[in-house]
Order: sequence, then C-alpha cells, then structure tokens
Amino acid sequence: MKFLASSLELLNHLQAIGKVINSKNTLPILDNFLFKLEGNTLEITASDLETTLITRMTLANVSEEGAIAIPARFIVEYLSKFADQPLTFNINTETFAIQIISETGESNIVGYAADDFPQLPELKSDMVTSLQMPAEAALHGISKTIFATGDDEYRPVMNGVFFELNPDNVTFVASDSHRLVRYRRNDIKAEKAGSFILPKKPASLLKVVLAKEPNEVEISFDDKNAMFRLSDYTMICRLVEGTFPAYHSVIPTENPNKMIIDRVDFLNSLRRVQMFANQATNLMKMELKNNQVTVFAQDLDFSIQSYDTLKSQYDGMEMNIGFKVNFLSELVSNLSSTNIMVEMSDPSRAILVLPVETDIEGEDILMLIMPMTVGE
Repeated sequence: MKFLASSLELLNHLQAIGKVINSKNTLPILDNFLFKLEGNTLEITASDLETTLITRMTLANVSEEGAIAIPARFIVEYLSKFADQPLTFNINTETFAIQIISETGESNIVGYAADDFPQLPELKSDMVTSLQMPAEAALHGISKTIFATGDDEYRPVMNGVFFELNPDNVTFVASDSHRLVRYRRNDIKAEKAGSFILPKKPASLLKVVLAKEPNEVEISFDDKNAMFRLSDYTMICRLVEGTFPAYHSVIPTENPNKMIIDRVDFLNSLRRVQMFANQATNLMKMELKNNQVTVFAQDLDFSIQSYDTLKSQYDGMEMNIGFKVNFLSELVSNLSSTNIMVEMSDPSRAILVLPVETDIEGEDILMLIMPMTVGE
C-alpha cells in the first residue's frame, strides 16, 4: 500500500473526523484511524462505536491498494509539525510497518490490522426514510438549535436535535425544558413524514463538515441509525431512542403583549446586567412599560446590582417578568436579525422570542423561554 498526499490536506481531513475519537475507548483499536486505499481514493474512518465519521481524499499518485489502522493522536501531532509538503506513505499491510518519507527525512511507525476495526452499521432497507437538502439548510438547522439541547441523563430524548420531516416542511427542534428552539424550512419538503433525534455529539461533528459542503446532503435513517452523505464525508450514528415531547403544545398562541427592540442593543444590555446576577439563580427582572424596557439584576450576597433601560416599541400592559438571564441572552445571540420581537401573555407563561426579519426565504425561527418567579 503506497500513496502520496499533501501533509496539510491530510491533516485537515484527520482533524475534521478526529473529534469522534474518545479520550478513553473500550476497544483499543478505536484509538486509531482506519486508512483504506482503493483506486485513487483514500478513505479514512474514525469511530467511537456510537458515531462513525468517514472522509475521502482523491490522490494522484497511488499504488498497491490496501487497508491499515494508524494511531490517531500520533499521526495528527506528527503531521502538524510540517509546513505543507508532499509526504510518501509506504505501508506493509502484512507487518503493519509504516514508512513516511518527507522532503527532508524519513519516519517509521507501526500500525494495526484493519480487520480489527469495527464494521459499519447498516440501515435496514425496508425501514429507510431519505431526504436531500442543501447543506446550508442542515447547517442552519443544527446551529440554531443545538445550544438549547438538554444534558439530562434521566431524559435522554432531550439531549439531542429533533429532526421532523413533513411533506410541507422540515423542522429542527431542541429543548432543555427551560427553553425551546424551533427552526423550520418551508422551502424544503419531504416525500413522506418521518422523524428522529440526533444526539448532541454527532450533531456537533456534523456542523463542522456541513460548513465545508457546497452541495446537498443526503439524509437517510431507520429506527436505530442515521446516515449523512456529503461530497467528501459520510457520518453514521446511533439515534437517541424514545419519543420527543409534543413541543407544539407548549408554544403559546395568544400573546397580546408584544415588544420590538434592536437585537444588538438588547443583547449588550443583557450581557452587562448578567454580570450582576446571582450566580446560583441567574435571575434577571424585566420591566416593560411606556415603550421602554428595564432589565435589572442583583446579587445580595455581594451587595451588587445593575439596571439598564432601553427604548423599544411595546404594545401591551405594564409587566414585570423574570428570566434566567444567561438563557435569554443565549437565545438572542443565536438570532441574526436587526430587530427581534418578544411576545408575552402574562408573567407566568412561556415567552416567545422571534426575528422581525430574515434573509433566507422559507426560514421560520421560533424561540421560547420559560419565566421565573420574581418578587415585587
């Protein structure tokens, strides 16, 4: 097995998939990348058993096809020591000896048998649902929701991004029970309805490779696994088992009190006041009246407090309402519109945070946060 590859290009591919590998693996072979050379295509695989990420490189100078497992941490650190230059890999797949020849020298390491690497899971052909969508749509769907996923070992269905496919649209949802984000694309339609919950780790990994993809991504899934096919990458992962909560039921439909405010001004105000909130509760009080909003936080333990008053367009009754300020600021920071709308019914019910405008046709973003009880 022999091939020539750019040190920088190879390093970029390995770093993209290397985050799959756990620091401690139950199987020692999972500490390695699987290199497989067929024709002029080098396929490299990393896995933690739950998630497998595969990347492909097209090489110009190859000979002697084969496969071998190469220590992951070592090869990434080794390649990072080079300026971009061609490297020649001479690999004996019987003795697992690996010779790497650079412009200035030669290095020798030892790999492992490719047969020891776990086999990829296969989707059940009679249960597969598939959809193609622009990579940017999938990237936006994950990026706009993943921050709101939960981290609750007793409710694993909350610890991932919910994909919901319909003939009218495709929806991404995440919630940690304190807040909820729904990202919908009405310009993307599925042939048949289906849904799955993508765990947080593969969702984070997918974000990285989707950002590099100029074309469409093909999504296929059955009752246990999902596969995402891109031009140079393929990811296969085990799905979260269980039923995602009926998120529609918690979204309030009657919200007569509406505030429109500059997003950046509001976000900066929240971040300033957040510094003065009690670290245990992160409570912030928001007072709305007379086309202005005042945000206030204090920490009695340290005798500190702060308030900030901003102009807004407010149509509704005077109201005092409390939030976890870190949760609210994170919602606002994940919107990109110039202005946002905050819709409320009363201080005890869920509040909606919406963009006033969007640059993407067919995009529909809804964010929800549960209030906290505040004293007078």
